[in-house]
Amino acid sequence: MPTVDEVRHGQIRVKRIYEPPAPEDGYRILVDRLWPRGMSKADAAIDEWMKGIAPSPELRKEFAHRMERYAEFSANYLRELSSRPECAVLADRIRDIARERPVTLLYAAKDPVYNHANVLRRWLLDE
Repeated sequence: MPTVDEVRHGQIRVKRIYEPPAPEDGYRILVDRLWPRGMSKADAAIDEWMKGIAPSPELRKEFAHRMERYAEFSANYLRELSSRPECAVLADRIRDIARERPVTLLYAAKDPVYNHANVLRRWLLDE
């Protein structure tokens, strides 16, 4: 079983869902509220879809993947994550899985840096 430090340093990863699945992905969790365009369920090869931990529709629309809004979006999403009871339950589930094997948080956004999955990963590791 990995130590807390091992879980913090690499057991939870992020990856764009359009990248091919790989064995090192471990348990693959889609963390988007909407299904990715053009992606079949077979090609996605997800183990679980956690819509409930994704940003709210209002927050997602407000951000609209504009880099200049990322800092504000991140702060608002972190507040959502900390205040929605469903997020706490899902976060515990992700952390429990990550104690046993790698977890990859999958997202559909085009930007590999300025996206909600990176905010979620940071929150999961910092909480």
